[in-house]
Amino acid sequence: VQLQASGGGLVQAGGSLRLSCAASGSIFRFNIMGWYRQAPGKQRELVAVITGIGITNYADSVKGRFTISRDNAKNTVYLQMNSLKPEDTGVYYCNAETLALDYWGQGTLVTVSS
Repeated sequence: VQLQASGGGLVQAGGSLRLSCAASGSIFRFNIMGWYRQAPGKQRELVAVITGIGITNYADSVKGRFTISRDNAKNTVYLQMNSLKPEDTGVYYCNAETLALDYWGQGTLVTVSS
């Protein structure tokens, strides 16, 4: 399984970005897919996850600003990020889980300038 993350970049505070995570093959096999991020000098943290039936969960810090979604036909999970803040800066990683295995993408860098 390969997860290809894209969509990161440099944006000013208040701006928006949309991250994409394209899987090599059907995403129906994954119980949960999600996004994590790691800021410089900090541990990786959960940002948002979505289950196979569309149930979502978000970190408190992004609730109301970020939206996770999935397109099963395109085998892709998205993270729409609005009202970005400098503290959203970090490398964003795509994750996919089955009951037995855990997969990670290569990460995409998001930099929010103040």
